[in-house]
Amino acid sequence: MSIAEIISCGGGGVLILLTLIQVMPLKVNPWSAIAKALGRAINAEVLQELEKVKATQQETQKQLSERVQVEDERNADAQREKILHFNVELMRKLPHTREDFIEILAVIDFYEDYCKDHENYKNNRAVYAVKNIKRVYEERLEENDFCKAE
Repeated sequence: MSIAEIISCGGGGVLILLTLIQVMPLKVNPWSAIAKALGRAINAEVLQELEKVKATQQETQKQLSERVQVEDERNADAQREKILHFNVELMRKLPHTREDFIEILAVIDFYEDYCKDHENYKNNRAVYAVKNIKRVYEERLEENDFCKAE
């Protein structure tokens, strides 16, 4: 028997054996494994580039999340500043309309919701200002005397 006959018979036997294993209800799928290995070998550079793109995308997402957090905190700071400024105006006995109070109460709602949703945000700087604004608003509602000095 020559080497060519052995290879051709052996190769045919291996081909039949792999096909039978592939068809049988086993978890071993040799054709799929071979195809997957070939695919990875052929696409190795593409897969490496894809991994680089994924890593870059994750870094960009992280940076974007950090920037959004900083911007949200700045916005909350600006809302707190409006609250404190309005409270100072009340303490200086400057008159305000009912619409002024409604507007600042909306700002307070936004600020308090932000503080509830972001436990790490330091929010104790406007607690008494908020209480005072709400107290004065309730008094003005009861007496119906908006635009009068306190």
